[in-house]
Amino acid sequence: MRIHELKKPEGSTKAPKRIGRGQGTGQGTTAGRGMNGQNSRSGGGVRLGFEGGQMPLYRRLPKRGFTNKWAKEYAEVNVKDLNRFEDGAVVDLAALLETGLVRKALDGVKILGNGELEKKLTVKAEKFTKSAAEKIEKAGGKAEVI
Repeated sequence: MRIHELKKPEGSTKAPKRIGRGQGTGQGTTAGRGMNGQNSRSGGGVRLGFEGGQMPLYRRLPKRGFTNKWAKEYAEVNVKDLNRFEDGAVVDLAALLETGLVRKALDGVKILGNGELEKKLTVKAEKFTKSAAEKIEKAGGKAEVI
């Protein structure tokens, strides 16, 4: 069997309804919309979330909380993950993206203090936790805030 000899199984595809093409199609006069009512009219139908005049679900549920639209979101990296870099390397956003420690830049990078660092690195990031900065400097490196 060759690729050009393949055929679809019988009944696997169905011809689409040909709406508004006369009586011979079986969809004449009302075009499958039924007789009368809101959905039979052009431009008819209800808006999203409308429940026929009943109080809609999105209004029945209580609203809680607040989302700060100016909040910054940082990509987080632990100190222990920085051990994959070579001794004396400069670790910045580009290096973190290249190694896959950070997927997206977001609003910057924050270095967290989980784990231990055995290499002397110069780390450049937007934010550091106190413990992360201490561990980097204890290992002989530098923690530079961009």
